[in-house]
Amino acid sequence: MQSILHRWFGVGQSSAPDSRKAGSEAAAEAIGGRETKAVFVFASVAHDLPALLSGVRLECGPDAEIVGATTMGELGSAGTTSGGVAVAALGGDGFTVQARAARISRNDPRAAGAAAAEALHGLDDENQVLVLFADGLSGQPHEIVRGAYTAVGAGVPLVGGFAADDRRFQQTYQFIGDEVLTGSVVGLALGSDGPIGIGVAHGWRRIEPPMVVTKSSGPHIYQLDGEPALDVLLRRNNLEGSADQLFNGGRALQPLGLSRRSGEDIRVIHAGDDEARTVWGTADVPQGALVWLMEGDRQAMLDGAAWSCTEAIARLDGLPPLGVLAFDCGGRWAGLVEGGIEQEIQAMRTALSDAPFAGFYTLGEIARVRGALGTHALTLVTLALA
Repeated sequence: MQSILHRWFGVGQSSAPDSRKAGSEAAAEAIGGRETKAVFVFASVAHDLPALLSGVRLECGPDAEIVGATTMGELGSAGTTSGGVAVAALGGDGFTVQARAARISRNDPRAAGAAAAEALHGLDDENQVLVLFADGLSGQPHEIVRGAYTAVGAGVPLVGGFAADDRRFQQTYQFIGDEVLTGSVVGLALGSDGPIGIGVAHGWRRIEPPMVVTKSSGPHIYQLDGEPALDVLLRRNNLEGSADQLFNGGRALQPLGLSRRSGEDIRVIHAGDDEARTVWGTADVPQGALVWLMEGDRQAMLDGAAWSCTEAIARLDGLPPLGVLAFDCGGRWAGLVEGGIEQEIQAMRTALSDAPFAGFYTLGEIARVRGALGTHALTLVTLALA
């Protein structure tokens, strides 16, 4: 835990099998008996979630805002857990927090993002950020983020992650106060009298030549360079035949880099239709966009993790980081197995000069800065507070 005069930030983790005990242990470590403004809870769906939140509430008191989500794994300064809980907490007169939640309608997901963004109403702090936790299985995640952006404009950055469920892909949960929600988006508006920095990096590299998305709708890609999209991706991967060959029966992902002024946003293509010869993912790929196949090895992903942290703290006006929230893609976990996960945590520790951090492995990351659309995949998003 760290504190700077009137602001403090701490993290804690627990692998205790008893849910109430796990929540209490992780929160106690993060809070250390101090008066708390906000608690961020990242927990496995294997837990009794109401019991876990009651354990957190015991440590933070009745006035603290509790927000968070279920995960595809938890991470923090001490390492990673699968089936555990990670907690970050902050407090002091230098922080202002407000939270809102909204149900996601499949007919109008933008409205949920806009409603969650109402958490910012009335905040007048010099530095502000909206932290979002949304159901990762509700569909059209980009529309949720667009709704929040429409409500707040370009002046307030957006960060966060899409909730997961330990790779079950059945139902995810979001937390606000003592409530466990599903099919919802939770927004926490955070104001600070210290600088706020955001880092976004993935470590993937372009494979030339690029392709033009000649026909698409939302996350569905029908044509690349005027040909059926599945055929193009199979040929570019030196394969032929079926979607099953490209996606290995659902066990493989196809990263596409979407051209942006600041680099590439990653889109994960995870399925295809053999009859229609189309492919799709979870986030939109605009018609007319320029895209690349992307490649990366373990070292490139580790370098991306370090760069995300470095970018976030570089925006703190020369002040040391008080603490960091981290939103890491569950697909990166899968690509960093057999020692790579521990290497990523160490890379983050080094880049952050051992400042405390906590977060979770997501079904997609949120970061809207410098005009990017806001939804990401296979990416590490970091939020640094000074």
